[in-house]
Amino acid sequence: MNFLAHVYLSGDNFSVAVGNLIADQVKRSDVQHFPLEVQKGITLHRAIDEFTDAHPLFKNCVTTLFPTYRHYSRVIVDMYFDHFLAVHWETFHSASLHDFSNNFYNALHQTEIDFPDKLKRFIHALTTYNWFEQYSSVSGLGAIMAQMDKRTRFDSNLAGSTAELIEKYPYFEQQFLNFIKPLIAFSQSKLSEL
Repeated sequence: MNFLAHVYLSGDNFSVAVGNLIADQVKRSDVQHFPLEVQKGITLHRAIDEFTDAHPLFKNCVTTLFPTYRHYSRVIVDMYFDHFLAVHWETFHSASLHDFSNNFYNALHQTEIDFPDKLKRFIHALTTYNWFEQYSSVSGLGAIMAQMDKRTRFDSNLAGSTAELIEKYPYFEQQFLNFIKPLIAFSQSKLSEL
């Protein structure tokens, strides 16, 4: 799952959502520099990733893309699933995606959490380009993929990966819909343990 899903799966706890959002960009040795609730979000993020990577439905999607995208396949499926979360947002959340996004972005800008410069740049890009709402269209998803493609060290072809999404849209959508409920249940259980 990607940024939108990780924030959504944090429930109503903003600090946990921040940790869940930034976890991939925080080294294990730096986790303790963040407030405890943010640390919980980082832990939750890593548990969600482990659950996701091991789940047969997710693995099937990755296998579908692997011949073309190799080790970037997992990242691409994460992005596809954020697209479907945005598309089906009203099924999962009472607030509109627009309101949810704006509320979270505003809280990010007002927080007193001290982010390193790298994370400040990431948050700036996330909020400036409104990635959460961009996920809701294939063209918006493609634009985010193109931005990510520029930052990869190797030839990832992330920018072109929406072609497979369009071609196999019903398949990926159904895989997401079958996967999201077990993921929500897992995340809620894990969050209650933290």
